[in-house]
Amino acid sequence: MQTDETTYELVTDYYGQQLQGTADLKTSACCDVSSMPEWLKPLLARVHPEVLSRYYGCGLVCPPLLEGCRVLDLGCGSGRDVYALAQLVGPTGSVVGVDMTDEQLAVARAHQAHHAEVFGYSNVQFLHGYIERLEELGLEAGSFDVIVSNCVVNLSPDKDAVLAGVQRLLKPGGEFYFSDVYADRRVPLAVRNDPVLYGECLGGALYWKDFERLAQRHGFADPRLTEDRPLDITDPQLAARTGNLRFFSATYRLFKLAALESACEDYGQAVVYQGSIPEHAGRFMLDKHHDMQTGKVFAVCGNTWHMLHGTRLAPHFRFIGNFDTHYGIFEGCGAALPFETAGPSGGTAACC
Repeated sequence: MQTDETTYELVTDYYGQQLQGTADLKTSACCDVSSMPEWLKPLLARVHPEVLSRYYGCGLVCPPLLEGCRVLDLGCGSGRDVYALAQLVGPTGSVVGVDMTDEQLAVARAHQAHHAEVFGYSNVQFLHGYIERLEELGLEAGSFDVIVSNCVVNLSPDKDAVLAGVQRLLKPGGEFYFSDVYADRRVPLAVRNDPVLYGECLGGALYWKDFERLAQRHGFADPRLTEDRPLDITDPQLAARTGNLRFFSATYRLFKLAALESACEDYGQAVVYQGSIPEHAGRFMLDKHHDMQTGKVFAVCGNTWHMLHGTRLAPHFRFIGNFDTHYGIFEGCGAALPFETAGPSGGTAACC
């Protein structure tokens, strides 16, 4: 059985010594194969090649409307996402990256001056620390607009502490927007204690329903799934060791909003998206189930209303209705596996 300390040692060795680049990964779990949006390509083109070569994320953690925001990246690694986010928050915003792996941080810090020159401003900071012990880093409570993480929470031996720290550091109305790996059932000890499977982001993956309970336990009442894909373990030996487990890469957004309820309740409300969010002129997707076309009245539950009305998204919507009348549970809310079990063409994507 792994202890917290042996888990830290395993992860720092795997990402600091054994992996020298993305090509060294043995599965596609910690590799982002999401379709890259056009607006992101020029941002990544300005990131130093060495930083890009040490990237081990599994999703896109760049939510919209970040200009001027203060952002925290948990498990920032070599800094690819930090330097992409630095361009999105602009000179009036800032990005703090936290990681426990010295070798990864050394790469991130080595190129700070390069990126400051390319961007025309310096707005990033890298801290050595543990994402379970954010209180030790001197970060002020309620000081971040957005917190992100890219395929790192699964590696943590104390996920409760991670979510508690996120809740403490977010401003009211702030958002935890992160990608990670999940399983369709609870991962057995044999898989959790396998060093390679753990390092490849599979051994520490949460059962998706346990993740929802974890989020709710720490004040994030209604986790919203934005994107997911099934993971294909092509190595026969590794696949045999995972048995019938199915794994998924998924991106969630959690809002720090005290008014959220544990279920989607219907108050007869609706919103109209104004089409004013950059790169989202025709439609805006809050999550997989809320694809709002510009100018069209869109019925929403009370929680969705709060997620739009009580956050940085509010200026971009017109709001219809109030909370005077309750009509029961919002139609369509369920508890089935939320992930797609096959890729767009019926298969699964490979790491690029």
